[in-house]
Amino acid sequence: MITSTITVIAPSMAAAISLPPSIPSHHATPSNHHFRANSGPNRFPLRLEVRSDRVKTRAAAAAGGSVVFRDLEADDFRHPLDRQNTLILRAIPGLNEVGKALLGSMAEQVMLLENIGTSVLVSKDQLADLNELMEEAAQILNVERPDLYVRQSPVPNAYTLAISGNRPFVVVHTSLIELLTRRELQAVIAHELGHLKCDHGVWLTFANILALGAYTIPGKTFSRPSIFVKIRELFLTPKGGMGLGGLIAQTIEEQLLRWLRAAELTCDRAALLVAQDPKVVISVLMKLAGGCPSMADQLSVDAFLEQARSYDKASSSPIGWYIRNAQTRQLSHPLPVLRAREIDEWSRSEEYKSLLKRASQINAVGMV
Repeated sequence: MITSTITVIAPSMAAAISLPPSIPSHHATPSNHHFRANSGPNRFPLRLEVRSDRVKTRAAAAAGGSVVFRDLEADDFRHPLDRQNTLILRAIPGLNEVGKALLGSMAEQVMLLENIGTSVLVSKDQLADLNELMEEAAQILNVERPDLYVRQSPVPNAYTLAISGNRPFVVVHTSLIELLTRRELQAVIAHELGHLKCDHGVWLTFANILALGAYTIPGKTFSRPSIFVKIRELFLTPKGGMGLGGLIAQTIEEQLLRWLRAAELTCDRAALLVAQDPKVVISVLMKLAGGCPSMADQLSVDAFLEQARSYDKASSSPIGWYIRNAQTRQLSHPLPVLRAREIDEWSRSEEYKSLLKRASQINAVGMV
């Protein structure tokens, strides 16, 4: 699945490929990274149980008609911009080799041990409700189940790590569990599984360092500036000038972010395939944009979609288009309102309806 080096996959998205106003708005992409909120309330102590009073039980959900995709392939739901930007990245010579040179096996082990040592491993004997959500989502998407960890943090976030030679794992922050309902939390888990299903790990180490800032291994710190200084050195950039290496580094950075934003749109589709209700996925995006547990019952998915349409209208002029691209070009995730509009449109597409027709009832395959 995920190849070479370590990969951090989070929940959100960023602006994808730049498109002029003449191209239909549903092809333009939003902005951010992982399934992550920019900030979150510091609410402690946090309850780690997935509270059953907020949602239907697993059996009830199955009785309501959930389905499993037994022969699902990544290209069955991959977003066109993901496909397009993946081809562009593959055309960049030596990108994988640069990644290996920059990170290496020590960085992989540091990030692996950091997460294992500071989180709680979910299993049937530990946070069993979360374990059920992961098991069911993996079966619906026809993907091998990764490990799942819960980590204490006031910032609502979830991400995936895939280390070469090790089983990939998903990390969910406690504040995200507090913010979401059971079905919304499973949609987040499904989003992360989408990265694994689609083999997004090849370039995610680069992309996530851009998005997450920096991390340190003994004797070395990796950050956004230092990564691209190193790329310039690898391409023999003369000191004191931009040079060819500087241009290459800038091009790689921009293209990685375009690809990552597009990949996030694909993984939102994976979330919908598991939730099988667009309002569940859109509610996650809305809460990450500006929700908190105390106001959850006052939030409206329909109003958020209307907000997305207002954004499209405001950015449809030539000036608005340039402002939107300036706003999103350095983001790792598309804007939440644009992600919401994308998933709403896909939920009404023939492509999505065709996938549902191919699926089997969840209770017909022994999952309940």
